[in-house]
Amino acid sequence: MKIYLLAFLIICSSLSFAQKESLFWSDEFDGSGAPDSVKWSYNLGDDGWGNNEVQNYTNKLSNARRENGKLIIEAVKDNDNWTSARLLSKGKFEFTYGRIIFRAKLPAGSGTWPALWLLGANDDKVGWPECGEIDIMEYIGRRPATVQCALHTPASHGNTQYVGYTSVPDFDSEFHLYEANWSPDKIDFSVDGKIYYTYNPELRDKNNWPYDHPFFIIMNIAMGGGLGSDEKFETNGLKNGIDPKLVNARMEVDYVRVYKN
Repeated sequence: MKIYLLAFLIICSSLSFAQKESLFWSDEFDGSGAPDSVKWSYNLGDDGWGNNEVQNYTNKLSNARRENGKLIIEAVKDNDNWTSARLLSKGKFEFTYGRIIFRAKLPAGSGTWPALWLLGANDDKVGWPECGEIDIMEYIGRRPATVQCALHTPASHGNTQYVGYTSVPDFDSEFHLYEANWSPDKIDFSVDGKIYYTYNPELRDKNNWPYDHPFFIIMNIAMGGGLGSDEKFETNGLKNGIDPKLVNARMEVDYVRVYKN
């Protein structure tokens, strides 16, 4: 009898550790035309977005659209003025903990600053950086083939110290998987399944771990700005350093998927 009981307990224990991951939410960007309004809304305007960026965010199809099963976010230059798009799932999809994957191909060109990231859904109530920010993929065009992740917290924001870097030589010609695996204890960042940075503070409090509440998704291409601007192209002391030969910058997102145990 004891042998059967022991076997039963071993089986139950094994099952408890064999948690299977399930798809919780996704957008495969099927169809054509404007992004799905059930899942996405837009930030609009040209106020610099806290970083002295130069683009004007719009909801025009020229800046954001579904095309051949992909989401196209495209920054476009017209008479020395840049338009672009910034999509967000705020109020439509928000989540706490999980694994989020973007399959994406990034734009090239100095002065570009595309990002795939998460922002705390309580941003309207507590502000930034108290709401927390998780930058899953940031690409700075003046740093060719280098992708980074970053964490912004009350203890470290703006020029944050929590940053990881990895090399992606074919970032603009091939699709790659940009991923964050967010748990109550840590956040792992990876490209194509290879972890290159882990944020895991030994002691967690509201100053270094504002990551215990819902976040929403943001996808955008900024142009110029505090991080994106290339000094050698700047004029009049502004953060407007963009390669003058550049007329557009295109990011393609094949899908966004969120998994949970």
